[in-house]
Amino acid sequence: MNVLISADDLATALASGEPPVLLDVRWQLGGPPGHESYLEGHIPGAVYVDLDTELARHGEPTDGRHPLPDLADLQAAARRWGISEGDSVVVYDAVGNTSAARAWWLLRWAGVADVRLLDGALDAWTSAGHPLTTTDVVPDPGTITLTPGHLPVLPFEHVEAYEGLLLDARAAERYRGEVEPVDPKAGHIPGAVSAPTTDNLAADGRFLPVKELRARFDALGVRPGSPVAAYCGSGVTAAHEIAALTIAGYDAALFPGSWSQWSNHDLPVATG
Repeated sequence: MNVLISADDLATALASGEPPVLLDVRWQLGGPPGHESYLEGHIPGAVYVDLDTELARHGEPTDGRHPLPDLADLQAAARRWGISEGDSVVVYDAVGNTSAARAWWLLRWAGVADVRLLDGALDAWTSAGHPLTTTDVVPDPGTITLTPGHLPVLPFEHVEAYEGLLLDARAAERYRGEVEPVDPKAGHIPGAVSAPTTDNLAADGRFLPVKELRARFDALGVRPGSPVAAYCGSGVTAAHEIAALTIAGYDAALFPGSWSQWSNHDLPVATG
C-alpha cells in the first residue's frame, strides 16, 4: 500500500488530466477552527473536511469522543467531497498529518484503494514553493460506494483480553498519567506501550525513512506476523500511528474508541 505522496508529485498529479481528489482535514484538539484556517489559504482544488462532523459520529461518552461514523454518513460525505469509483485521493492538514490520517484510515477502511497522505503536510507544499488559494471549493458530487472492513479494527469489547501488542499513540505524559486535558481519568490501558505518534516524524514534519520507522517499532516490540493495535485519545492520532506502521511494513488494527472510551467505563487504569 502506498501511503505517502511528495509535494512535487502532488503538484504534477494536480496538473494532469486525472487529478486526485484533494482533502484538507485541518483540525486540532481545542482549535483553532479548521475551516477558518482553510479559508485563509489552502492547496488549490482542496475540499475542506470537518473531522468532528464528517469523520466521526456523536454518541454517549461511553462510545468515546470520536466514534467511527456510520457507513452511510461517511459515504454521503465522501460523495460531497467529489469522490467517485476509481478516484485517487490525497489528504493533508497543517500538523504533520496527525488529523488527516483519520480521513486516510477511514477511506482505506471503507474500500477506497488509493489514498495518500501529503508527506510533510501543508508546510511541505509551501516550502516547495507551490501556491495557496482562498477559494472555498465545492466540487460536483461523486458517486463512490463504500464498503466496510478493508482495514482491521480492535473492538472495544475485545481490548481487555487482547493478546497482541497495544501501542498508545498519545504524548508520553498523558500515557504516564501526569496530565489529562480532556478525558475523565489519567493513565493508560494496562499492558499498553507508550509510542507517541509524533516520534514517527522528522523535524520537518515528514515521516521518518522506512528503515528508521522499522527500527523504532522493533524497539517497541512490534514483530512481523504478530498482532499489533494502536489507540490514542479518541481514535484520531492513532490512525497516524497505523499509517507509520503501514509504511514500515506492518499491518495494525485501530481501537477507534481509544482512551476516551476506555476511561468512561469502570475498567482498570495504569500509570507511570
